[in-house]
Amino acid sequence: MTITDRIEINPDVMMGKPVILGTRVTVELVLRKLAEGATQSDLLEAYPRLTMEDIRAAIGYAGK
Repeated sequence: MTITDRIEINPDVMMGKPVILGTRVTVELVLRKLAEGATQSDLLEAYPRLTMEDIRAAIGYAGK
């Protein structure tokens, strides 16, 4: 599995911002929440469609 298996950029979804595939949860949101002190468990609880792999992909995408 690669980052691109989990991250989608589609101009018709969230104005083309990178999102977790199949959701409207942006990579930016995931990173911002983590930077604000949210834990991965907090994110999984708040956004039930997310998985740990999605969170890791968002972090990896930011490092590209």
